[in-house]
Amino acid sequence: MEIFWYIAIAIVLAVFFILDGYDFGTGIIHLFFAKKEKDKEVIAKSAGLFWDSNEVWLVAAGGMLFMAFPTFYASVFSGFYLPLIIVLWLIIFRAIGLEFRSQFNFQMWRDIWDTSFGVSSLLLALFFGIALGNIVRGVNLGGVENGISAYEGHYFFLPLWDSSFSPLSETPGVIDWFTLIIGFISVITLAIHGANWVILKTNSTINLKLKGVIFKLNILLAILTIFSIIVWQTVNPNSLNNFADNPYLLVFPLIYLIGLVGLFFIKKVKKESHGFMLSTLLILGGITSSLASLFPVILPSINNTHESLTIYNTSTSEYGLSVAFIWGIIGFILLFVYMIIQKRLMGGKIDKMDYGH
Repeated sequence: MEIFWYIAIAIVLAVFFILDGYDFGTGIIHLFFAKKEKDKEVIAKSAGLFWDSNEVWLVAAGGMLFMAFPTFYASVFSGFYLPLIIVLWLIIFRAIGLEFRSQFNFQMWRDIWDTSFGVSSLLLALFFGIALGNIVRGVNLGGVENGISAYEGHYFFLPLWDSSFSPLSETPGVIDWFTLIIGFISVITLAIHGANWVILKTNSTINLKLKGVIFKLNILLAILTIFSIIVWQTVNPNSLNNFADNPYLLVFPLIYLIGLVGLFFIKKVKKESHGFMLSTLLILGGITSSLASLFPVILPSINNTHESLTIYNTSTSEYGLSVAFIWGIIGFILLFVYMIIQKRLMGGKIDKMDYGH
């Protein structure tokens, strides 16, 4: 039952980053590349019409974690308290940026909320990448210093950064040079995804230019991907052991590789949906590869005093899992029905759809 819930939550998180990921990426594209008011309006609309339904998946993932792995839920929500509050504020400012920009026809008003939308989207992409970096790096469970625990073995607390700014520190912070690398990879990946979404859903005048942007960003992404794998071996020398022991798990890095290689041919891709599918493979492959490298661990411990958190030592009782299973199935059905209806109602180009007036 633990494995079922692990896979279910992984699916929900992957869907969230694929769906809301293009909203983050659209904000990044809006911030750096939309210059004409007509383009700004239609690009903002391509995110604004979808963001609220996409974020339902994040709420669902949090609820499922609480049901199935309450110890992990309690650990991460207390340990990552500072960055979670920052993410909460960024989500708020991204939403009001989209909802407020068209309420008044004044340039300064629109500029303020355009900046709110773009900067919040950029920082959300960065912080979600940093969060993934913390998961694959591990944390100081129990707050161990000089062999002495400050908390119970499944709790921790991280400052935003440590004075050493190193992932190899005994007490690393949320932000260090390794987690920043993962954060930059996240920003680039979601910017590519957002650009493909803009091309797919709008007739913006910058669509042709965006294909060139995707190609250049993909070169940078390939370089950072190789570099991150190398430095990951320094941070966690056992990070690739799961792939060596279970070769079938290599299907997940292969998904990422297909997306990465395919995007080098973005200028030759005729069908707009194909570009979006390739960046979807990037996100899906990246998330599943990270989870596969850790399984069954869900939060590694960087000290030898306390064991890592796994799907087995953080799950609720068998009875709790069985009750959650019933409600989880109902929730899944509602989620997918909601998503299908919303996407069908908003099918095709959205340039002439009404939003925010």
